[in-house]
Amino acid sequence: MSNGGADAEFFERLAELNDKFARSLPQTLGRLAQARAVFDPAAPQPALVEQLQAVLHTLAGSSATFGFHVLGRQARALEQRQQVLATFDDAGAREWEAWLAALDVFIAWGLRDPKAAYPEDESAT
Repeated sequence: MSNGGADAEFFERLAELNDKFARSLPQTLGRLAQARAVFDPAAPQPALVEQLQAVLHTLAGSSATFGFHVLGRQARALEQRQQVLATFDDAGAREWEAWLAALDVFIAWGLRDPKAAYPEDESAT
């Protein structure tokens, strides 16, 4: 007995989920952009820090599943860097501004073509 039908169904469903994920990216990246727009690097608001972390965490965890490997890696790197900044009380506005600049690069790249090569940007690493 062949599982060809079940396999075809599985891959069809996976393709649908991939498409759904791709269609949702502009909205997801828009949520990052909205939070970033009101983020004060001199006095990071805990609610915004948490919101940004949650969106980046979700992107990092789900992107590779849907074929967006670079997007996932970059989201994970931003999330980890943000966690370091949030952990240390002495992280200043300059450090947060550098992180926000990297987030800006990520958002702009993701809106343009999230499967393209990531821009060579020192602030994004």
